[in-house]
Amino acid sequence: MYRPRFEITPKLLNLVAEISSVRELINSAYILPQWDFKLKRQAMLQMAHHSTAIEGNPLSSQQVTNLVKGEDVAAREKDKQEVLNYLSALNLVDQLGIKGVEFVDRETIMSLHTTLMKGLLPAEALGRIRKDQVAVLDHLGRIVFQAPPAADVPGLMEELLEWINGPSKDFHPVIISGVSHYELVRIHPFTDGNGRTARLLATLLLYLRGFDTKRFFALDEYYNSDLKGYYSALAAADRTGELTGWLEYFAEGVAVSLKRVKEAISELSLDSRLKEKKGQIYLDERQRKVLRVLRAEGRLRISDVQRMFQVSREMANRILDPLLESGLIVRRGLGRATYYELS
Repeated sequence: MYRPRFEITPKLLNLVAEISSVRELINSAYILPQWDFKLKRQAMLQMAHHSTAIEGNPLSSQQVTNLVKGEDVAAREKDKQEVLNYLSALNLVDQLGIKGVEFVDRETIMSLHTTLMKGLLPAEALGRIRKDQVAVLDHLGRIVFQAPPAADVPGLMEELLEWINGPSKDFHPVIISGVSHYELVRIHPFTDGNGRTARLLATLLLYLRGFDTKRFFALDEYYNSDLKGYYSALAAADRTGELTGWLEYFAEGVAVSLKRVKEAISELSLDSRLKEKKGQIYLDERQRKVLRVLRAEGRLRISDVQRMFQVSREMANRILDPLLESGLIVRRGLGRATYYELS
């Protein structure tokens, strides 16, 4: 039976407590359905960009967005295929969550790998355990990671799955996700695509354990912005076989990612009394900006709104009208002295 070695240090405990607190704020926030969809879609695009970028994919975040829109992107077909495959795999994660899958079995991981690597590996290598020895080399061709012998991989995979579906349930979902991420990378069960599969498995486990049910945050962004730290934390665990440092790094990434979502959601959340009184209200980006400026400056004139968006007076009024009708802002004064404040 696989038994990961780690300690619940004060740092890890504090991070998990912070994560749980921020998560509760996110889950209890009043999010408009349209923005709920937008945040989830944005997170999926960011995950596809950052997870493939970790592996060297050169497409920018904007190119990924354009690609998904069906626009022409000047890039190699392989690079585009990697991104589209990752998005397909994220949709598979969603489907598994919707089905309420209770156990992660070997077939689940094989399906993730097949979806990720379709068109990138020979058909016979998709969702298939490697038969050869593999190693990770640095830019000078030196071995920086030696994967376990191919003959050991099936047994190691079974032990990991037994732990995920059994003893792991005694731990917080973030710890389960972090341990599984590391161990799948260490086992390196496939000829290629191991890192991406491990990050997807981590995402899936957070989802299935009821942690990231809204699917708003993109953990891969944290790794991609700190590749040196990401690989150093994994390498340190390889050297010692002890996962405490890696789990602290992983939990810190979850905490940072959730805080970003919290900041985005805070702009979309409305006063609970207003929600009960008015129901759900949809605001576009310009109306959200008006509210942000009013919070900072206290009042605005119609001419300020015109300058802010480089629009006519008529269009400025059209931007403000939904805010007035919903009771979010009020009009003060008369004629040229008219200005707007938060209600």
